[in-house]
Amino acid sequence: MNQFRDFNVLYAAAAVMFTFGAAAPSVEAQIVKVDGSSTVYPVTEAVAEEFQKARKGTRVTVGISGTGGGFRKFCRGETDISDASRPILKAEMEECRKAGIDYIELPIAYDALTVVINPKNTFIKSLTVAELKKMWEPGAQGKITKWNQVNPAWPDAPLKLFGAGSDSGTFDYFTEAIVGKAKSSRGDFTASEDDNVLVQGVQRDINALGYFGFAYYVENRDKLKAVPIVEKDGKPAVAPSMESVLNGSYQPLARPIFIYVSLKAMQRPEVREFAEFYNKHGEKLAREVKYVPLPAKAYTHNLETLAQKKTGTKFGGENKVGLTIEDLMKLEAKL
Repeated sequence: MNQFRDFNVLYAAAAVMFTFGAAAPSVEAQIVKVDGSSTVYPVTEAVAEEFQKARKGTRVTVGISGTGGGFRKFCRGETDISDASRPILKAEMEECRKAGIDYIELPIAYDALTVVINPKNTFIKSLTVAELKKMWEPGAQGKITKWNQVNPAWPDAPLKLFGAGSDSGTFDYFTEAIVGKAKSSRGDFTASEDDNVLVQGVQRDINALGYFGFAYYVENRDKLKAVPIVEKDGKPAVAPSMESVLNGSYQPLARPIFIYVSLKAMQRPEVREFAEFYNKHGEKLAREVKYVPLPAKAYTHNLETLAQKKTGTKFGGENKVGLTIEDLMKLEAKL
């Protein structure tokens, strides 16, 4: 009798567990997949954190494959949104076209691409574009290996260079702005799509010089020194800052940064709402992570672009070096 009662108790307990399990199946979270530029990452990650708090049950994953790597995934339909520190290029446009991927291009902030040195470096007060070109152009490989080979007033010390990897939009922009042609660079430097690797490299070597997005410099300003840049002879050296980007004086290394939203992915409410959330809160969050926000009307324009599902690019598959915020707004106004 006791055994039978014990069996009934166990059976009832099992039935209760089964009933609860059947009544409350696990719900798979809705996922928004973002990948691309490490420069844009801090803004997108900040937006993703706030969005996930506001929209329960949605997860936003943000990868760092570099702008080029991000576009490859995006044009294969593997991601919903691509972070980019330069406009989409003609070859990438063609890959997306062949795969049937239409996209909405949205500028979301401005970056001051920042050249940095070790804080113990006392001889560099500023650098000209010509000096940077002499360091980084393809002909410098294996030849320009010491600081005094760039400028004889500088010491006879090894020149250690750290820069963005070839999949990075920052690499594309820097080489075009400094050397004169995108991807035209010496190859004998420490390269990475992860800006934190570059930060650590310059931090550890007194003879190092590197470049990456402004937000990574600000985050590590106690470990690094930003170098003011002289665009042309006769012009003053200008340090990277929100003010110098806003007034257009930090040239040629100020640049817009973007997100590209897949039109097909926009059919899913979580993707559409994330893109809208990005532009409703982008001004505040871009400022928080130390990028230069666009004027409020730019984000309003982006929301209208999303609502009207305007696809394509305003840049014709090419970079535009030296584009000020004012120039960008004029370009936006034409559409």
